[in-house]
Amino acid sequence: MLKRTPFHDINVSLGAKMVPFAGFEMPVQYPTGITAEHNAVRQKCGLFDVSHMGEFLITGPQAIDFVNYVTTNNVAALEVGQVHYSGILNDRGTFEDDCLVYRFADHVMMVVNASNKDKDFAHISTQVSKFNCKLEDISDSIALLALQGPDAQKILEPLTDVALDPIGYYHFSTGTVAGCKDIIVSRTGYTGEDGFELYFDAKHAVAIWNALMAKGNVTPVGLGCRDSLRLEMGMALYGNDIDDTVTPLEANLQWLVKMKKGDFVGKPALEKQKAAGIPKKLVGFTIAEKSFPRHGYKVFVNGTPSGEVRSGTMSPSCGIAIGTAYVPTAHAKPGNTLEVEIRDKRLTGTIVELPFYKNATHR
Repeated sequence: MLKRTPFHDINVSLGAKMVPFAGFEMPVQYPTGITAEHNAVRQKCGLFDVSHMGEFLITGPQAIDFVNYVTTNNVAALEVGQVHYSGILNDRGTFEDDCLVYRFADHVMMVVNASNKDKDFAHISTQVSKFNCKLEDISDSIALLALQGPDAQKILEPLTDVALDPIGYYHFSTGTVAGCKDIIVSRTGYTGEDGFELYFDAKHAVAIWNALMAKGNVTPVGLGCRDSLRLEMGMALYGNDIDDTVTPLEANLQWLVKMKKGDFVGKPALEKQKAAGIPKKLVGFTIAEKSFPRHGYKVFVNGTPSGEVRSGTMSPSCGIAIGTAYVPTAHAKPGNTLEVEIRDKRLTGTIVELPFYKNATHR
């Protein structure tokens, strides 16, 4: 039985195409279509129902120490009201998941991918007994909306008592939105554009959705354009660009691994890989020829198989085919080429620096 988000009835009433995703019935697109929704976020403002995401609450004297041990970034370096991107690794140093970590005055919140929620919870639960803290899965009680686009602040400002301008990128505050209290207002997102993610009690779902949509300049947007937006920014997707076969060092996410912070799950494996040499690297590529490099298409480097396309699309913003793939580290330089097999024909792709889209409005 698929779960439903608190916005399910609204999504259906708007004519959304609902699909199974991570155990939920989710809107992949609305009648406007994926490209129009994508452009709305880049140019104005879009509203995503992302209530399928998982949230873990960590409380107690050693909450920070615990999260620091089960994730790769340095939680102790976070200020209260700050959030960072991080990795959850296994003992092999490969990804169990990626996540966001929020530091509050008296607790920590982890936000994980819906498809990995139960696995993540079981994985990090094995470490709880080492620390004086409590770990809870609060996902089912939380609704989550992402208001994304250059007009996001202008849309949200009249509806909240939170001072939005002082909230920097990857920072958050709490306050009232549309008359509803205790809303987490976070300047984060998965699109590259300015915007906010709003976490709140599911009982406020309809009131907050309706208040945001009443502004008249907000387009409801689905998971389809969420994927094209994040790929244009070179943002990793678990199950595509990263998974339990690759390490952060291979995925060009070494910046979220703080090796000097002390011990953490996966650290010995990363130290060993770093010393031995990193065999492959994730790269972005473009294809000049009109094409659609889909996930799973075969990739070749100098005629030799080099895995498959991890993510790919025809970019609405860039007007060119874009994708990601792993190539031998020595070959992972902008300007070098690879080949993608599409319909029994090998098309030449050129490795480029990420992000693909350079004009995003995030702060």
